[in-house]
Amino acid sequence: MKLSLCNEVLRDLPWKAQCDLAASLGYVGLELAPFTIDDEPHRMEAGRAKALKREAADAGVAISGLHWLLVTPRGLSLNGVDADVRARTVEVMTGLVRLCAELGGDVLVHGSPAQRSLADGDDPVEAWKRARESFAAIAGEAERCGVTYCIEALAPRETNFINRIAEAARMADEIDSPAVRTMIDTSAASLGEEETPAELIDRWLPSGMIAHVQVNDRNRRGPGQGGDLFAPVVEALKRHRYDGWIAAEPFVYEPDGATTAAFSAGYMRGILEALS
Repeated sequence: MKLSLCNEVLRDLPWKAQCDLAASLGYVGLELAPFTIDDEPHRMEAGRAKALKREAADAGVAISGLHWLLVTPRGLSLNGVDADVRARTVEVMTGLVRLCAELGGDVLVHGSPAQRSLADGDDPVEAWKRARESFAAIAGEAERCGVTYCIEALAPRETNFINRIAEAARMADEIDSPAVRTMIDTSAASLGEEETPAELIDRWLPSGMIAHVQVNDRNRRGPGQGGDLFAPVVEALKRHRYDGWIAAEPFVYEPDGATTAAFSAGYMRGILEALS
């Protein structure tokens, strides 16, 4: 298991400083939120992507993947009724798949709650079909690029579309591509599922559907900064021989991003080392 940090925690710093700090704290990867780098990251030139990858490597960290995919450009929708908006959204998703591969990343996490939530009066059955078409449209490119595109289940307080891992897995099943999977975000799971994150790992990891893990407390702070327990999560991952990325993804940075990143690293590394 490899520990990474979702880079928006450090987004006030220049990219090189983010990489240097993450490495100094013991992270081996940075999970990049594309909006922190560019307003149109799906159109990033190959030369700039290579430079970002090189700066990370020089600092001693890998770019593990991408998440929070549809913040920019504005006005995107995975499953809205406007076909032109959906086509533009698929164009962005496809570009980010290619960017992830160029950066050396393994996985993309499709959260982006605002860009998938249903408006009042939307037919959920038709919205599901439209979302499936959007995800299916990028599946072949993900396969070609050798990356895994994860549909993230988010808590009901974030969105009203795909709130449970079972729903995300059903979507991936219907798309029927080895490059489309789901993942576990411990905060979302703690708020939206009946089972604990560790129980969900026991249920879903053997199915092959879980391709990534993000760790955060249900209070939206970093792991260890609330009441949630993370040793059972790591124990469950170890039980099923998970060898992928574990990404720390706090949303509340108290007292600041750098301190939150440091605390999360120390807490998770302590658990990983104790259970190694």
